[in-house]
Amino acid sequence: MATATETKTEANLLEAQPRTPGTKNDARRTRRDGKVPAVVYGAGKDTVAIALDPRQVSRILHSATGHNTIFDLSLNGERTKAMIVDWQYEPIKGSLLHIDLKRIAMDRKLTVKVPIVIKGDATGVKQQGGILEHILREVEIECLPADIPSAIEADVSQLVLGKGIRVADLPHSDKLRFITDANQTVVHVTIVKEEAAATPEAAAAEAASGPAEPEVIKKGKQEAEEGEEPAEKKK
Repeated sequence: MATATETKTEANLLEAQPRTPGTKNDARRTRRDGKVPAVVYGAGKDTVAIALDPRQVSRILHSATGHNTIFDLSLNGERTKAMIVDWQYEPIKGSLLHIDLKRIAMDRKLTVKVPIVIKGDATGVKQQGGILEHILREVEIECLPADIPSAIEADVSQLVLGKGIRVADLPHSDKLRFITDANQTVVHVTIVKEEAAATPEAAAAEAASGPAEPEVIKKGKQEAEEGEEPAEKKK
């Protein structure tokens, strides 16, 4: 049975195989072999084309720290710290299409975006009938790789009607520097907007106008353009 230390080490390890960069057909061939084409760059070294196990990549992306996870990248018998900076999914099947990795120096600060998590129940919602609007869902910070938080909490329990929380009000630490504008609103409690009822005059005018003419929809033949598989990013 694997120990807790072994399990943690495995969870923070991404094994890579070198591949020859080339055409779109080469990338498709990598996917047919059950791997995801990727590149790794940074730390003053050359960009290297690699192939990754999609299960290991998905494990990292769905972990508590997500794409901000710092892990060991194993390549050609060497290990280096790295993180995922970009990824693409196939929109229909949802399979990974391509990954960008960046080598990380643990003694150098980097810029990342972390999610903002709402904590508590706002007084303005419970007692005053307002609604809570979560406007800013992530914040950009600068810190050392080891200090990247999985999320930053916004405690809304004391918020009354008409009040909100700005980036400047979020929990701050000497280890983090906020890059997002300090005055940007994260969340606030506002009044529920009610739809205005139609006046009798407006209702009579609408009835007199009669039913609207049906819109004619033109159908045409679309020709699919050849190219690499469509992809969309997910964060």
